[in-house]
Amino acid sequence: MQTTAAALPASSLLQLIWLASPALPVGGFSYSEGLEVAVELAGVATESIATDWLNDQLHLTLARGDLAIIARAIPAWRTNQLSRIRQLNGWVLQTRETSELRAQAEQMGRSLLEWLRNHDGADAEHIAACAQLPPTYPIAFALAASQTEASVRDCLLAYAFGWAENMMQAALKSVPLGQSAGQRILARLSHDIPLAVEAAIGLSDDERQAFSPMLAILSSQHETQYSRLFRS
Repeated sequence: MQTTAAALPASSLLQLIWLASPALPVGGFSYSEGLEVAVELAGVATESIATDWLNDQLHLTLARGDLAIIARAIPAWRTNQLSRIRQLNGWVLQTRETSELRAQAEQMGRSLLEWLRNHDGADAEHIAACAQLPPTYPIAFALAASQTEASVRDCLLAYAFGWAENMMQAALKSVPLGQSAGQRILARLSHDIPLAVEAAIGLSDDERQAFSPMLAILSSQHETQYSRLFRS
């Protein structure tokens, strides 16, 4: 007899959709994570190149870094392992290679924590512990997602899709591209997101990494880029 996984409760599903939404007031729309300067200096000038660039970023940085962190942080929040949370948050801060990327992680983390305070998104003890870190965005997202009944995999899918939507919108503005091109980029990323999530879940602490030298160089160059739309 074939069995199927239990359906995710509607409240948890809606919470994940909410957390993944670009409309969530955490400021994700104001960052391009190096894409803007890649357009100017690294030849990211077409839909095809932008798609490949973002797909590489999905697998080489997001999956090996933020997604892997969230995969460990969600169970840590659920089991009240606060020392583990501090360790994971510290790793995120230490591996942000430029001031812009670190500022993004910190600002979005603060904003999401404030959103949680105002929407009964977590218990007071965890919010207080998170505030003391202070939290990076992956750690704050893990706290929000840990309050749902969703699996770690579903939480990572939501995070990755939210990232993909924001980056697709950044490509539309900075390459620039049309809406149809943006939807094709999002389709490609959506196809690869489950693979990236599975890879992230399988990484141990020793295998997790944030080694992306070209992205770090471009991010540093963005700090002095003559004309900018984005904060990173």
